[in-house]
Amino acid sequence: MKLTRKQLVHRRHQRIRHKISGTAERPRLAIFRSNQHIYAQVIDDIAQHTLVAASTLEPQLRSQLSSGASQDSSATVGKLVAERAIAQGIAEVVFDRGGNLYHGRIKALAEAAREAGLQF
Repeated sequence: MKLTRKQLVHRRHQRIRHKISGTAERPRLAIFRSNQHIYAQVIDDIAQHTLVAASTLEPQLRSQLSSGASQDSSATVGKLVAERAIAQGIAEVVFDRGGNLYHGRIKALAEAAREAGLQF
């Protein structure tokens, strides 16, 4: 039985989530990538609470970006989520790539968040 791409991503994500979780001291930076947009959240898994979020669907970013599915837009979201996290007093996070491979838009978001001051 051949698995679909979505099933493979889900399996990888479940495998990753068994190993990592976010705490109040070091929350989880979770990434979700769709075909048209990218979403980033900083989550405290113990309290089950989203602390910070950013995505290409936000009105202020939509007007600036030509497409939500580009590396430039992913870098913009990464920078924005890092700035918001630092403003909340969060300096260190655990990176959760959401089952996606670490390249392309995921890599662009991660590198932009690191350049903006987030440590992981």
